[in-house]
Amino acid sequence: MKIAITGASGKTGFRIVEEASKEGYKIKQIVRKNSVISKELEKHEIIKLSLDNKQKLDDSLRGTDALIIATGARASLDLTGPARVDALGVYRQLESCKRVGIKRVILVSSLCTGKLLHPLNLFGLILIWKKIGENFLRNPYFEWTIIRPGGLKEDEIIDDQNVLYSKIDSQTKGSIPRRLVARCCIEAIKNKESINKIIEITSSTEYKKVAFEKAIQSI
Repeated sequence: MKIAITGASGKTGFRIVEEASKEGYKIKQIVRKNSVISKELEKHEIIKLSLDNKQKLDDSLRGTDALIIATGARASLDLTGPARVDALGVYRQLESCKRVGIKRVILVSSLCTGKLLHPLNLFGLILIWKKIGENFLRNPYFEWTIIRPGGLKEDEIIDDQNVLYSKIDSQTKGSIPRRLVARCCIEAIKNKESINKIIEITSSTEYKKVAFEKAIQSI
């Protein structure tokens, strides 16, 4: 199976690449023109482009079986970022998927997506634009999965962390290491039970350990 990963040079994206590599998937890393890929991941195919380049985006996605969208606007003074990245950027990727025949798409979104009264919305209504991006994906054409993680942490020592998986709009607070988000994306690719589901995830030492495939059966 060959997976395209957009935003592959980002803090979550490169971890998704690493986890996909561990599982033996063939990988296309799709990144912005000025992105830097770590030397360890240069063994995988790298394509640098702008998402508004329709032809190059189509060419980059052609021949892959699934797309993991790990692009996302960062909180910044550029208040147009969320609209450009989390809505328009997602839309462009999905339209390209339709043109080249990709149906399986995993989108990394955020906990509390769609909520108006939230501090994150001070940065260009980021949670509203993420909701619009999600809605583009929730289309009968796609076999979609949306992953909504809590606050993202950089921790790599995660053996004591267990994930709480829940359905849409069940969790409003909590955090999770990016490494566990990456693993969740790969588990979603592996398990058809995740198709057409929004999965919210946070982690804690206090949660009980539950296998991904068992947890999502009740979502």
